[in-house]
Amino acid sequence: MSQTPGATARGAGRMGRRLFLDGFLGTAVAALAAAVVYPVLRYISPPRIPEATSNRVLAGKLSELRQEGWKIFPFGSEAGILIEKAPGELVALSATCTHLECTVQFDKPSKRIWCACHNGYYDLSGRNVSGPPPRPLTSYEVQVVGDDIFVTRS
Repeated sequence: MSQTPGATARGAGRMGRRLFLDGFLGTAVAALAAAVVYPVLRYISPPRIPEATSNRVLAGKLSELRQEGWKIFPFGSEAGILIEKAPGELVALSATCTHLECTVQFDKPSKRIWCACHNGYYDLSGRNVSGPPPRPLTSYEVQVVGDDIFVTRS
């Protein structure tokens, strides 16, 4: 049985379309899998936050600290709190609560450091006064150079 020239061309066209559709569907499934797997992998391994390269950071300026009386500042991957106890008397502490690592704040009326997570309090020296915090806050050294406030790990 001999084939007509037109039948061979139609069969080749079907095979070409089938290969195209197979390739297209394979690419679409691979792209969908990548779109699902990539965010999951990024979530499982979050990006690293660089640690402070030095033990000294510029925490702020005296002029901006005088407005509120306190300030949260970044210290590498951690947070620090800078408080003006009295005019010219500054204290810097870790702003990470020792209970569940929440960020603490300064409570002006009581003149204490407060952790909102479980109502824990620290005094201005960083000692835990009440609530669940088990340890005091880490204290830092403060140096004022002109209007700049530098904080150094002890």
